[in-house]
Amino acid sequence: MAVILSELAELIHGELIGDGNQVIKGAQPLFAARAGDITFVEDAKHAPAFHLSTATAAIVDPSFPVNGKAVLRVDDPRAAFCTVHGMLYPGSTGGLTGIHPSAVVHPSAKLGLEISIGAGAVIAAGVVIGARTELRAGAVVGQNCRIGDDVVLHPHVVLYDGCVLGNRVIIHANSVIGADGFGYKFSQGRHVKVPQIGRVEIDDDVEIGACSTIDRATFGATRIGAGTKIDNLVMIAHNCQIGRHNIMCSQVGVAGSVTTGDYVVMAGQVGVSDHIEIGEGAQLGAQAGVIKNVPPRVNLWGTPAVPHRDRLRSLAHIEKLPEIRKSIKMLMEYLQLEVAADEARSESRRAA
Repeated sequence: MAVILSELAELIHGELIGDGNQVIKGAQPLFAARAGDITFVEDAKHAPAFHLSTATAAIVDPSFPVNGKAVLRVDDPRAAFCTVHGMLYPGSTGGLTGIHPSAVVHPSAKLGLEISIGAGAVIAAGVVIGARTELRAGAVVGQNCRIGDDVVLHPHVVLYDGCVLGNRVIIHANSVIGADGFGYKFSQGRHVKVPQIGRVEIDDDVEIGACSTIDRATFGATRIGAGTKIDNLVMIAHNCQIGRHNIMCSQVGVAGSVTTGDYVVMAGQVGVSDHIEIGEGAQLGAQAGVIKNVPPRVNLWGTPAVPHRDRLRSLAHIEKLPEIRKSIKMLMEYLQLEVAADEARSESRRAA
């Protein structure tokens, strides 16, 4: 597909500086952009790279320095670039329409307008799905699930029975929502399963990465707050109450009945023990091991998790351990010599 630059300016409501009649055939990141491509530049420090490139034009922020090449100025270059990319490559976001012949849809399911159901997808009894929602190939929706508008379930996503998804939720491939929580009691020499009869509720604008799992509650609901973004390979256990606009990066593991406030950030491989409360705006650094409640707006690192500055001091001391060990050894040798000298002096006085 090819368009002229002025059309793209209208599409993203950008300020055009330069020749608007130039033909744009592709949208590429800065390192890959060639003649005929439009790219985007978020930071003025990358201006030289853009000016040296063969890219025809760039989407930039209002403060970007102009140097002869055509630019479209907008407040959010990355978002505008995504819009342009979607226009130039209309099939890149799925392009599914209707219900594939191999999909299995229970007659009692209620499907919204403009829904797309891919090959091999399964929709069970009592399911309600909103408008413009896409179920990609092999997705499975269990009984009595409720799914909002503009939701995307990527290939092989599984929703167990009773899950509730809000609007504009995105779940990436092979994630499992609503599996039984890991609940057992030890009785008469064996582990006996505790029935998990709750559900999972996911609010609007949540995105969940590939191969992540969110367990159903024992009773009631495991909840994920609106706007929360969950990376690949994240595990959220039963009964958790995750706040709004949280960020959970790869390999985070959250044990049962954890509660987080809004705007909490957990970096990769953070582990949170069960029944912990994490305050609003807290930031947990990579591999933080959380074993007690976390106050609001603190920054913790390490295992056990401690304030970031304290952890940096500890790391600085660890780096100095060889030098400290050497100093202690020298001090011990000196003290031993002093003790030997004192003993010699005492022996000399006794002899006199």
